[in-house]
Amino acid sequence: MTTPSSAQDEVVDLLVDLIRINTSNPTHPERPAAEWVAAKLDEVGVESQIIEAAPGRASTIARLEGEDPSRPPLLIHGHLDVVPADAGEWSVDPFAGEVKDGYVWGRGAIDMKDMDAMVLALVREWRRTGRKPPRDIVLAFVSDEEAGGRQGAHYLVDNHPDLFADCTEAISEVGGYSISLNEHARVYTVQTAEKGINWLKLRALGTPGHGSFVHDDNAVTRLAEAVSRIGNHEWPVVITDTVRALVEGLGEIIGKPLDPEQPDEWLPLLGAASRMIGATIRNTANPTMLEAGYKANVIPGKAEATVDARFLPGQEEAMQKTLRELVGDGIDIDIEVGDIAVETSFDGALVDAMVAALKAEDPGAIALPYLMSGGTDAKSFSTLGMRCFGFSPLLLPPDLNFTSLFHGIDERVPVDGLKFGVRVLDRLLQNC
Repeated sequence: MTTPSSAQDEVVDLLVDLIRINTSNPTHPERPAAEWVAAKLDEVGVESQIIEAAPGRASTIARLEGEDPSRPPLLIHGHLDVVPADAGEWSVDPFAGEVKDGYVWGRGAIDMKDMDAMVLALVREWRRTGRKPPRDIVLAFVSDEEAGGRQGAHYLVDNHPDLFADCTEAISEVGGYSISLNEHARVYTVQTAEKGINWLKLRALGTPGHGSFVHDDNAVTRLAEAVSRIGNHEWPVVITDTVRALVEGLGEIIGKPLDPEQPDEWLPLLGAASRMIGATIRNTANPTMLEAGYKANVIPGKAEATVDARFLPGQEEAMQKTLRELVGDGIDIDIEVGDIAVETSFDGALVDAMVAALKAEDPGAIALPYLMSGGTDAKSFSTLGMRCFGFSPLLLPPDLNFTSLFHGIDERVPVDGLKFGVRVLDRLLQNC
């Protein structure tokens, strides 16, 4: 089985074009990108529909007929929006889609316009050659993921569940990328779980007054103490089933058992990825924003802080209880954005097909499950009963600090890695 070279060649051009459509959330709408995707599908005879949750917040949905339409379809979803980028911090224009030094550079290159481009390249090639997947595939190129998906995947699930009602499994971003353990063995981490989200607003009220007075009811002081307690809290290690399976797999690779409860034993094996995966063995809560006052000599009557709290599967109640204790009395806590944690097991026919596809393209591939510290649109689609996986395959240079590029400066993806991803996805989708 070989992937036609045209799909591998076209993926770079598609990604470049998509990066050049600035979809920075919240300042730039996804509608132009959604229309671009619809046009690329229409060119090869794939009908689609564009659905807006709000003006400009647009998603493109399509369905490919498979050989056996009686089988439950597979959903492939990818978001079209990106986080903003400050051009002054980059070595290239973040929205130029520049190709140099063997990489495609630009905002969205790995999060996640690369996957969007890989899927489009394959779909276009299949339609040109008349190939069909074994079962129906639903395509969803969605808006607003970077802001929590309320005007994207959540909106689609709440208002158009019929488009996905018969899908039983889904694949999307942040999984299937290589981590080199040595020159012969590469781990490909497949996302089977992700943390839940509580974006919190802390609000302290006090008595306003003159900055020169003795003042024992200062909202800023009360809030600052609470923020300090949260920021300095050491959350206990909690090992989920997914992390346990990852560590067991690492132990098999190096030929000795590893204790999941002793992360210093196994996290270093993961290289640069250890920072992200190290955040998946405990709940986290990081203060990210502070707001209070309007003049140097005026004690304000209100102070506010934002906290980005993430909880492991099954840990939301425990995390909220601890946060309430850390905050203390006299401060209100509001959950401004909340979403579930998700977790599924690393088994089944789809997982077997992922493993086989990786092995066929990289004999040194070892696929293992992992839990991601961030969040994806899997949170929305899982509520419809789907098993959701992160599988956006990339073969990466051993020295590339890949996870630091998510929302980072000089985001880029290797051209050879993109072509590898097209080949792997082609194998997967022909055998799933």
